[in-house]
Parts: sequence; structure tokens; C-alpha cells
Amino acid sequence: MKKGSAQAKYTISVAAELTGVHPQTMRDYESKGLLHPSRTAGNTRMYSDADLVVVRRIVALVEAGVNLTGVKRIVKLEDDLEILQGRFDALEHETRTRSRRRRKRG
Repeated sequence: MKKGSAQAKYTISVAAELTGVHPQTMRDYESKGLLHPSRTAGNTRMYSDADLVVVRRIVALVEAGVNLTGVKRIVKLEDDLEILQGRFDALEHETRTRSRRRRKRG
């Protein structure tokens, strides 16, 4: 589900303001394994644009009535689906390429 830049550039206070989520809520999301901000050498949380996308997705699911356990499962399934879609697309491309080669030879 991570889309957007993976470069961490926002502190928790800036990320919270950009997403409309309280900093403690963001810490809760991290403690539940839903969010994985990078850390500086001084252990400061730093959030990327991709992290903000994740926060907004979590918020949308919670507002739709999904609890955090359900959010975690949905996010995992969406990530798995994205990986599988990529594999499917690669296999489909490979199949088309092989089919074209056979037609050219035959």
C-alpha cells in the first residue's frame, strides 16, 4: 500500500498536522504495527509521503467502522494483492512475448 515517496522528511508533529491525526494516535498506529516510520540517529520518528498515505488509509478505514485489528488485516491483504498483481502482470507480459515469438517462427 505504500505509494508516494519513501524519503522520510516529516517529524511526527508535521505529519500529524498534514494528516489531521493526533501524534499519539500515530504512535498507537506504530505500536500496533500499522505504521513504520524511519528513525534518525537520535531516535526521532521521521515520516515519508508514503507513510502519510498509509495514515490516511488507516483513518479512512477507521471512519468506515473498521477496528485496528481489521485495518491491519485489510492493509496486509491489500499489500499482498499488490504484490500478486505485479507477479500476474509480469507473467502475462512474458506469456504475450513468448506467444509473439512463436507466431513469428511459425
